[in-house]
Amino acid sequence: MNFIQTLAISALPIIFAITLHEAAHGYAARHFGDPTAWQMGRISLNPLRHVDLVGTLLVPALILLVSAGGLLFGWAKPVPVNFGNLRRPKQDMLWVAAAGPGANLVMALFWALVLKLAIGGPEHAYSEALKEMARVGISINGVLMVLNLLPLPPLDGGRITVSLLPARAAWKFAQLERWGFPILLALLFLGVLDTILRPLLRVFNTLIRSLFGF
Repeated sequence: MNFIQTLAISALPIIFAITLHEAAHGYAARHFGDPTAWQMGRISLNPLRHVDLVGTLLVPALILLVSAGGLLFGWAKPVPVNFGNLRRPKQDMLWVAAAGPGANLVMALFWALVLKLAIGGPEHAYSEALKEMARVGISINGVLMVLNLLPLPPLDGGRITVSLLPARAAWKFAQLERWGFPILLALLFLGVLDTILRPLLRVFNTLIRSLFGF
């Protein structure tokens, strides 16, 4: 499969995995009392409202090209959340943060079901493309879910950790947020991030295969 074919098959699951992750944060924030994302028109299942030209389109395309389809990563425009507007800011932060990875889990299960049906169904002209699209959907959602659950602010796992820690420790831990992205890049370039993620993704993929009988 050449790059153009890989890009065409991968585009739909990648865009929805990245953008619906962000939309889920907005839905959860509104549910718990913060209307900021809703007022800005960001609570939407329309991917165009969340697409970031660089993070949603350019970076995933370049990574697919460089890795020959073996790696997927990207991001969308972050949904604005004013945690101070939440009814119980510290406690509700957990659910708002967890909504993004939760959306990725739901999408991974959806694509696993699509793959199951495609494998078991009659062969047709688009069978192989559909199977590959479903595999990409499982992969990208697994990566985004596991990555975002790492306990490093401003990742979702970092915000979940802040929510669970006692107030004083939570405040100190939250100060890491300004260094979160540089730390993440350092872990990526040093190969530490891959060392952390790979075994977690193996567990995730094993659970998906066991659940759906692949």
